[in-house]
Amino acid sequence: MTKLNQIVAIEKDTKKNVYADLTAAHHALQQVKLLFGISRTYQPMAEDGVRLPSESTLVQIRTKEAIEQTSSILTRLFDVTATKDWANCEAKADVIVDGKKLLESVPITYLLFLEKQLTDLHTFVKKLPVLDPAESWVWDDASNCFKTNSKQTIKTAKKPFPFVKAPATKEHPAQVEVVHQDVPEGTWSEVKFSGAFPATLVKELTERVEKLQAGVKFAREEANSCTVSDRHVGKSVFEYLFGNIQLG
Repeated sequence: MTKLNQIVAIEKDTKKNVYADLTAAHHALQQVKLLFGISRTYQPMAEDGVRLPSESTLVQIRTKEAIEQTSSILTRLFDVTATKDWANCEAKADVIVDGKKLLESVPITYLLFLEKQLTDLHTFVKKLPVLDPAESWVWDDASNCFKTNSKQTIKTAKKPFPFVKAPATKEHPAQVEVVHQDVPEGTWSEVKFSGAFPATLVKELTERVEKLQAGVKFAREEANSCTVSDRHVGKSVFEYLFGNIQLG
């Protein structure tokens, strides 16, 4: 019996080797000259005629042998892939988070999908906008977002006022200069709103994703360690495709 993770581990190398051998066999069959041979003998018409040596070229590649070789090469790949795919249908595990079963009997193919999606979700959640920590925020149902308490600020305007630098005398008029002073005109009431989240909530959501990631990874490892039955389907396929080829 074989473990699923062992089949997955050898599948990549099996594919690589098979495709390399298959490519070599395919290229060899394209070399037409290697498929043909010849045998020539020379017989002079006269008994005392010049005798020439025989000539021959052997057939170096035979299509039948190439088909047999290709069938043998691909049978291994077909069997390894079949073993993995049949096992993927059977390999399942529960996703446990905080000691509770969140998902039950999840197929390994879906666990792999979840693992990929949770990686993207982790990036998304970790980068959620957070509220400005310099402000004090409260939730406001009316605006469906956070807001600050109202803050009052005074609006001022510069107004001119006469400033007597020197009072008038019998000899000289008063020396007056115009100066501008800030005079309160009104009051601003300011409330800030934000659609961001508190930093503590973003941290909590990030931790939830990370816990689920750990649960999914553990489930995948458990499903991958299940024992599988080796499948042998390649022989049947290639016996149908190339079996009983009549050449004579």
